[in-house]
Parts: sequence; structure tokens; C-alpha cells
Amino acid sequence: MKVSNGLWKEQLAGKMPEGLAREIDIFEAEINLRKLGKLEERVFAEKRLRRGVYGQRYDNGQRHDGAKVQEMPYPRRNLTKGPNTLWDAPGMQRIKIPGGGLNASQLETLAELAEEYSDGIAHITTRQDVQLHYVHIEDTPALMRRLAAAHITTREACGNSVRNVTTCPYAGVCPDEVFDVTPYCMALSKFLLGHPDTQNFGRKFKPAFSGCSQHACALANMHDLGLIAVTRTEDGKEARGFATFVGGGLGAVPYQAKLLEPFVPPEEVLPLSQAIARVYARLGEKKNRSRARIKFLIHDLGIEKFRELVLEERKQLEFDPRWKEYVADAESYHEEPLKPGRKLDRSGSEAFRRWLETNVRQQRQEGYAVATVTLPLGDITASQLRSLADVVRRFTKETVRTTVEQNFVIRWVSEDDLPELYEALEAAGLGAPGAGTIVDVVACPGTDTCKLGISSSRGLAAELRKQLIEKSYQMEEAVKNLHIKISGCFNSCGQHHVADLGFYGVSRKIGGYSLPHFQVVLGGEWANNADHYGLAVAAVPSRNIPEVVTRLTGFYAANRKNGEPFREFFRRIGKAEVKKLLEDLARPPADEAGRAAFKDWGDPRDYTLGDMGVGECAGEVISSTDFDLAAAERQLFEAQIAWEDGEVEGAAKTAYQSMLSAAKALVVTECPEAPDDPDQIVREFRSRFYDSQKFFDPYAGGKFAQYLFSAHQKAGASYTVDSARYLIDEARLFIDASHNYSTRTAAMTAR
Repeated sequence: MKVSNGLWKEQLAGKMPEGLAREIDIFEAEINLRKLGKLEERVFAEKRLRRGVYGQRYDNGQRHDGAKVQEMPYPRRNLTKGPNTLWDAPGMQRIKIPGGGLNASQLETLAELAEEYSDGIAHITTRQDVQLHYVHIEDTPALMRRLAAAHITTREACGNSVRNVTTCPYAGVCPDEVFDVTPYCMALSKFLLGHPDTQNFGRKFKPAFSGCSQHACALANMHDLGLIAVTRTEDGKEARGFATFVGGGLGAVPYQAKLLEPFVPPEEVLPLSQAIARVYARLGEKKNRSRARIKFLIHDLGIEKFRELVLEERKQLEFDPRWKEYVADAESYHEEPLKPGRKLDRSGSEAFRRWLETNVRQQRQEGYAVATVTLPLGDITASQLRSLADVVRRFTKETVRTTVEQNFVIRWVSEDDLPELYEALEAAGLGAPGAGTIVDVVACPGTDTCKLGISSSRGLAAELRKQLIEKSYQMEEAVKNLHIKISGCFNSCGQHHVADLGFYGVSRKIGGYSLPHFQVVLGGEWANNADHYGLAVAAVPSRNIPEVVTRLTGFYAANRKNGEPFREFFRRIGKAEVKKLLEDLARPPADEAGRAAFKDWGDPRDYTLGDMGVGECAGEVISSTDFDLAAAERQLFEAQIAWEDGEVEGAAKTAYQSMLSAAKALVVTECPEAPDDPDQIVREFRSRFYDSQKFFDPYAGGKFAQYLFSAHQKAGASYTVDSARYLIDEARLFIDASHNYSTRTAAMTAR
């Protein structure tokens, strides 16, 4: 059976689990019970998250003390002023888009919902989902019913559940793929949605499919479950299968996925995934959320033991006919073009040729191309969604997908239609070039709407994009092809760990007041399904980050050898050289002329209350805490250098010492005669800051305190290259949390 092109998403969702309407009715009843105080908040929180409903922050556009300021020129959100509560302030609705596949009518439904329930804008995420912000929770049941009518669900878009199953947006048309993985993404999405064996996780679980190992279109190596297409010869015939990886993930501390099985035949993908889910649900951490992802379970057990448990679980599973039925149904999936494929006459305007160079790639099917619709910051307006729906109807059989780089791709475009396609996109404001290049900056929502945002990732991304576009015509090709990714905090929603140049938000204290900073992360690899993760090398004031980009890219262009990639170049020159290169940019402003540094990108307000404090004697008054935290930073940098030089044990020992130094820096604030003995430092820190919950904050200080306790418990143990790397990342986060605590207490003292 052939499925009409562009409607593969409907095949996936057309047979939604029975009772979907009933589930939405139940959720609506739960909203009413919570309003009446008859449903506990922590229980309701998980229920709404499993329906994709998030709360969001509301400090944009007004100070924390309530004093209004001028309308912010950026971010672009229309703000609803009001108290930051679930009921009185709108939140965010995440919408699940398996494999990123949509059709024209679904695009139009999203446009209608964005206008009627949101602020007229849909946001594409780094996992191919769609998010609508500023949605009132009481409107969510109606919104969900409208989506269900279009064969789209929000079920398990958030919460401790199986999240969106992502896949390469070029699957089926990529010249380099082993085979089309789309059908198997469809089958797994359908099978795991609401499955009883996936309802008792300690945290979320993210699967991804990739059609090859060398590209980064699906990032399979950084997922909880990553499946990469492979083939082998069986009885003289080519057989399809999947190299199956488990335990990958970014988050605060990134883990590389481990190979579970080198070849899993298609008919085993569903039962093996079910067995993995059962082991995770049974043995995964439940109480300590900071250790509840499957990557920690695999790290603790070891991949060999985990494999043994999964294979034993697989043997015990009762046969489920859906294992074969869902795969067989999905394998009938087929895409076709709307028009015959014809080669392109490459004449045209200069603007068209620039767009053609960066936004179009040839399909493996002769005469056809994939066109990328670049969405700055992942945003698309309701009117643009309607225009996109018109375009995909006009030129294709509605074959359009979202991407992990927050764009859309239109597949099966006849090459000779590309000039008219470009004109139609340009008329809708969707014709920007630069897809997949350095100007195509990826960013999470950050301080715009996320409660965990520390620095303005979107504001910085917008500024970088503007500056890079101005310089792009003079850039060397090697620089043009770099990737920049920005997260507003350590959680890596912007995937900063796998970028050439990654940044994540932190704050630092200057003269008793906080200053927005970003950690600069270098050494990540976007290619090869995100095969290497970067390390933080320096915290730099947010306002200096554009110069960081200019300096690093210029240094790379001038000094690379034999065409070496960015990651290999910076590994060769070493972090000490990078630190020297950025040293002056990492320093805070010395006088009133630097006051702009106290404002984040896109925000006219000071980052914190109060004026800049200037000490006497031509210098700034620096507290002993600041000195001690600086010492901890130095030790951590030494640990990174040692790790880079292969001195694994020395790196781990020094990283642990840096955590002790940061802990003591805080202990001294309450106990001036603080001990030097590690046992006593940790005991005092636990008593004064952890047990009292003083260290707890929205940025997960309590979670990062546990990194100190764990490192102390393992002091003297041997480390591997991987475990030493994890300890360095954990030390980085603990020191950042210590800075955040120091900043908060200084701000409270100032008030």
C-alpha cells in the first residue's frame, strides 16, 4: 500500500491509541481539580508535563521590583504582564512532531493555534518539535483537541516519558544514507506512545534515528537511544539493520552513547527498545533526579552488564504482534514527487545564487533537490506558516519536515522549480540564505521564557547573526561552515557541547552585583552524529562574546594547517593558548564606560538592581570569596590542561581539589576558621549549605552539590579518560553554582 506523499505523519497518527479524546477530557478534569485544590501540585505537574504543558518565566519587560521599563526591542515576544503563576500567566505548549514530518493542513492548523492561543509565533526546537508560548493552561484542552483533529498529539512531549522520536530530515533522499530510516521512526513513535512499559521512568528518554554515521542530521550518538542504519550480507543478500547506541545525552554533563549492539534487524527494533525501557524503568534512579537519566545507569552498571540485562529482558518479553505489524505498516510508506525532475538552469539573481549555494542540496533522485527554509532563532509567524503550506502544495506533495537546526526542509522539489520556489519563499520573508553555515545560529529560548535561563541566549544569537551576516562575504570558506550553538544555562538545550563554538549562560559577581556571562565551549564536533563534546575554556561577559567569535575565527583562519577542522585545530594549540587569546575579554569592565556590560543582549535593563560599585584606591573591593572562587577556577583550568595532556589521574585529582576550594570559599563566609581537611570541608558545606537548602536555587545548586559529595566519596579512586572528563564537567558546574550562590547573597545584601 502506498501512502500519499506528505501524509506519512497522518499514517503515524491516524491510528492514535483509542481513548485519546478521553485522555484530553481527563486532563481537563485534572485542571479543574487542581484549581479546586483537590489535586496535589507535584502530581499535577507531572500530568501536565506529560501533556506538553510547561510554565514559563515572566520577568521580561518589567523589573523584579515591579517597576516598568521601556518595551524591549528584543526578544520579540508580546508579553502578558501578570504574576508568575500557573493560572494567572500563560505558559508554553510543546507539540510532538515525530521525525519532524508535517503536511500543509497541519502547518495551517499550527498557524491558527499560534494566532488564537499564542502570540502568533511558532518555535521549532532542536528536537524537531513545535512550541507555542504564552498559552493559558485553561486553553490547552481545546488546543489539544484541535491538534488531535489534525492528527498531531502533545502526549508525552514533556515529563518523565519517551520524548519525540527524531530522525534525519533528509532520510529517503540523502545521497549518503544507507537506507531510509523514516519508516522505523514512524513505527517506534507509534509503539512507544503511551506504552505501559514507558510510564515509570525517573526522567525523560529521547530516541533518534540516523540514516548514516558521518553526518549530524539526527545526532544519534548523543541520545538515550540512537539507531544508525547499517547493512550486512546474509545468505548472499543485503540485510538492513541498526547499530544501536544507548546512554548518550548532553544536559549539564554530556555523556557519549555506548554501542549496545552492532546490528539489530528491523523486526527487533521495537522489542529491543521495549526491553531497554523496562530495564531503565526498573533500575533507573527515581529519587535523585540529577542521576535519573539512563546514561547514569549505564555508567554505573557498565555497558556489558547493561547489555546482559537488556538481552535477558528481551528473552522474557511476551510476543507482541505489533512488533511486526507496525514495522510492516511503516515499511509501506512511500514518497513521490509532484512534478517530473528536471535539471536547473543556474542563472538568476545574485540573491538567488547565494540562497542556492547554502540552502539547496541535491537529492539522490536525479533532478530533485531539498530546499531549506532558514528560520532565524527557530521562529516562524502564523502568516509564514500559511505561506509555507501554500508553497509545499504548489511545488511538492506536501513533503516538508522540521530539522534539529530549527529550520524546515522542503523535499522533492524539481530543480527547475527552484527559482520560483525561492521567489515564493522570499515573498513570505522565508528566503534567507545561510542555512547550515556560521550565520545559522542555534539558540534555546533562554531568559525569554525559560525559568532556568541565566543569560539571554536568543538575544546573543540575534546579535551574532546580525554581525556575522555583515561579515560573511569576506569570510574564508572554513569559517563560513562553522556551527555556533547557544544555551541560556548549563542544560544544553541549545546543544552547545557539539558546536564548533558553543556558549552557555552563567553569571559572575562584579563589585557585589551580577554580570551576564557565557562559558565558551570549544572542541565539540557536529559531524559524525555529534561524535565529540567540547569543554568550557573561559567565562566571558555576555557583551564580549561577539568579539570572542571574531577573535577565535580569525585566529583559526590565520593559523590552521592543512585544512584541519576547527576541533582538531584547537586541540592542537591547546586550552592554555585559548585562555591567553581570550584573557582580556574575560576581564570585567574597569570603569563606568563599561556599564553596558551590565545589560544582557536584547534587554534594556541592568542585569541586576543597583549601580556599579567602584572602590577607593583606584581599585575595586574584592571579597575573599571572590579570590577563593578564582583559585578554584585556576585549579579547574589546570585539570583541563592535564586531561588534554593525557594525565588522567592528575586531572581528576585537580578537578576534585577545585571543588573543595569552591566549597571552602563558601564555608569561610559563615565559618572564618574553616578547616583545611577535606572531610571537614565537605561536612561543613553539607551542614551549612546543603541540608539548610541555602545552596538550592532555580539553577540546580542542590543538584550540583551532589557532584561534590560524589567526588569526595570517590577521592583516591582510579579514573578513566571518560570518568575524568565527567568529573571536570561536574566541577565546572559546581563552581558555577558557587558563583551563582555568591552572586545571590551579595544582591540580597545590597538590597
